[in-house]
Amino acid sequence: MICSDFERVPRNAAENVGDTRDSDEPGPTVPADRIVALDALRGFALLGILVINIWLFGMPTVASFNPTLYGEFTGVNYLAWAVSHVFFEQKFVTLFTFMFGAGMVLFLESKARKDQPGRRLHLSRTFWLLVIGLGHAYLLWWGDILVFYALCGFLVVWVWRWRPGRQLVLGTVMFAVPSALYLLVGVGYLSLGTEERAGLEEGLLAKFGAERSPEREIEIYQGGWLEQMTHRAPVVFEAHTIGFLFEAFWMLGGLMIVGMALYKWGLISNQRSTRFYRRVFVGVGGLGLALVLAGVWVREEVAWETVPVLTLAFQFNYWGALFLATGYLAGIMLLCRRFQEGIVVRALAAVGRTAFTNYLLQTVIATSIFYGHGLGLFGQLSRVELLGVVVLIWAIQIPLSMWWLERFRFGPIEWLWRTLTYRKRQPLRLDS
Repeated sequence: MICSDFERVPRNAAENVGDTRDSDEPGPTVPADRIVALDALRGFALLGILVINIWLFGMPTVASFNPTLYGEFTGVNYLAWAVSHVFFEQKFVTLFTFMFGAGMVLFLESKARKDQPGRRLHLSRTFWLLVIGLGHAYLLWWGDILVFYALCGFLVVWVWRWRPGRQLVLGTVMFAVPSALYLLVGVGYLSLGTEERAGLEEGLLAKFGAERSPEREIEIYQGGWLEQMTHRAPVVFEAHTIGFLFEAFWMLGGLMIVGMALYKWGLISNQRSTRFYRRVFVGVGGLGLALVLAGVWVREEVAWETVPVLTLAFQFNYWGALFLATGYLAGIMLLCRRFQEGIVVRALAAVGRTAFTNYLLQTVIATSIFYGHGLGLFGQLSRVELLGVVVLIWAIQIPLSMWWLERFRFGPIEWLWRTLTYRKRQPLRLDS
């Protein structure tokens, strides 16, 4: 399947994505039947996520909430933050979450066409995603998103058959819930007097306490794995409980449902016209960019006070990212049509086909660079230097993904996930 040939992509794209073997036995998608545009978009999203995750890998937590509170924030380091915030923050996780929702529908459509137990298989694969995610979160890195995806996957699957219009409305309403909660807090903050605001600001920063202060975090993550574990476990538990109930479910679950709608409308599988994608790229993407830039201006206007930044200024990027990510989606579809056999599309598709493996590999490489059981550079690099680490990891992952897929059907973690899901060892080598 070539992603640029519009006439060859049916309205139900799942027809060309399911397992085409003669047997009715449930199994994963064979490589030849994949839609390249979906893989390229997934790879693009996976690579872009690292630009923001690198802050969480390499700097104390407070730096991701308010960059003025830790590290050099002038000159090239301010520029590094600005580029990362404007073009990457929230945009690529939005894309990746769109893809997760779209993939859910694609998977279930494929199984339904062959009268296979799609929902049972979905619950099985989501269970194993949860298991792998819990191991990743507690044993390696507190910033894991797999657990959130799995928990949302158990819940949002029940609307996969809805009409796309209803899905779009539900997804958008869910996505708006965290925004509304933060907005209420921000408005309440503005109604306070100067002394009360200062007290709230101080109280928020004190929430980090001695254990989550920048100095303490640096000490912990430059230390041994066991010390990291004792710090990481309660942080992860809080995220998986309170964080999930009040924010992650609504944001990520909403984006997954929006992704379902976008897939059913043919946006994600490159079924719309070139003119349509151009309009989305310029119009929708341009609107998103304008909102994000307005948010940067608001941050400067409130002098980077933490509460207004987290509750009010963040709104511009929260909603702007939704539009800008949709513009990126259109751009990748256009790229696939224009350069269907080009090295960029092939590289992105290779990363996308091994996205699960590459996501975990990013953690392994980054923690080996920053944590004490590796080079111990946590808290030691500036923002612009962290972007250099991103490029280094990309330089490892992209050629490695292409090399691997010249020899194997799936990435190693993808293979394990499929084997666990179908309860049968899947073939791995291309010649098997």
